[in-house]
Amino acid sequence: MASLDSSSTAFIKEYQERFEKKLKENEIELLEHWKGQIEKIESSRPDSIASLQLQIHKMSEMMGNRIKVLKKG
Repeated sequence: MASLDSSSTAFIKEYQERFEKKLKENEIELLEHWKGQIEKIESSRPDSIASLQLQIHKMSEMMGNRIKVLKKG
């Protein structure tokens, strides 16, 4: 019976480590994506504050749409 508990504990620990690793990878991927979006805005050198605001607004809408999709499941 003790070996069952030990193997169950080892399985849970391994599963938790894999889950945390995958979560970290997903977070890195997400941050890299949005960093790239910000770098696109930065490199485009907007002509005015208004055009910069428009680009930021578009990026904000993209983020909002993505949040809605993720919340739907």
